[in-house]
Amino acid sequence: MASEDVKAASDSAVEKIVNLAEEAKLAREEIKPTSHAVLSICKSLVAGGVAGGVSRTAVAPLERLKILLQVQNPHNIKYNGTIQGLKYIWRTEGFKGLFKGNGTNCARIVPNSAVKFFSYEQASKGILYLYRQQTGIEDAQLTPLLRLGAGACAGIIAMSATYPMDMVRGRLTVQTENSPYQYRGMFHALSTVLREEGPRALYKGWTPSVIGVIPYVGLNFAVYESLKDWLVKTKPFGLVDNSELGVVTRLACGAAAGTVGQTVAYPLDVIRRRMQMVGWSHAASIVTGDGRSKAPLEYTGMIDAFRKTVKYEGVRALYKGLVPNSVKVVPSISIAFVAYEQVKDLLGVEIRISD
Repeated sequence: MASEDVKAASDSAVEKIVNLAEEAKLAREEIKPTSHAVLSICKSLVAGGVAGGVSRTAVAPLERLKILLQVQNPHNIKYNGTIQGLKYIWRTEGFKGLFKGNGTNCARIVPNSAVKFFSYEQASKGILYLYRQQTGIEDAQLTPLLRLGAGACAGIIAMSATYPMDMVRGRLTVQTENSPYQYRGMFHALSTVLREEGPRALYKGWTPSVIGVIPYVGLNFAVYESLKDWLVKTKPFGLVDNSELGVVTRLACGAAAGTVGQTVAYPLDVIRRRMQMVGWSHAASIVTGDGRSKAPLEYTGMIDAFRKTVKYEGVRALYKGLVPNSVKVVPSISIAFVAYEQVKDLLGVEIRISD
């Protein structure tokens, strides 16, 4: 009887050990994919941040000229064209003037780009899952319209998360050597706006930004991904080798995507930038030409800004700075997409989200 009790106790102990071993194995298996997922998220964010920083620095002079043209007073015009404007900045402010505000822009665009690319991937996966559940087709792919929706979600999330930095970047950018300085840098600008205008001022122009980012970012991703898929499937002109697109081809896809998106959304970008100047004590002097003529800069909202801009300057004013922006956006979007994919390739992260 005693031997049977010992045997039963021994079997029970062995069973417990086996169960503990199984539980430990399951725990390791659960931890592994979780760690892998965290690492994948970090790599995706890094790739997006690098893409944003590289692309914006490459076109920083054109970005600054675009903003200066957007807020320039029509009664005190110093330059009209892209080349003329760049020459003027070089002559009056030197090489540093071409990159004024780029540090703040990169401080904004790096997290913005990281969140945008990551949000697009996650939104695409979620939308694709719901689409497959609804249609019952397990191998269904994202349509251009669904990509547009995913891109719009990504744009809204990224823009909202970093909007205060974009707002102060706009104000820093329009300051010149001859205008009264109020902001010494990004953090000084943020603290000054908070102190003098309140927290809500950091989101001036947010509404037209949200409306504009839907077609802009949405079309960027939709056109880029759809063009890539079309090229891989049809293989026209020998552009595709073994279902892989070369860097030049991807740059072309990014250029097409950027051109379509910015053309549709540009008027909203002009209105956003003008609304960001409202409430700044030195804005009128800077915008109207280094203090030579004072002009009121007051808008009650987005519709009022549209109305006053068109009434006093004409419809063409909604496209001020479009030329340098077009010259800028093609390489900027192209470089951003290609840099993102190249960095993710180097980090060993799968980049296809529609498979």
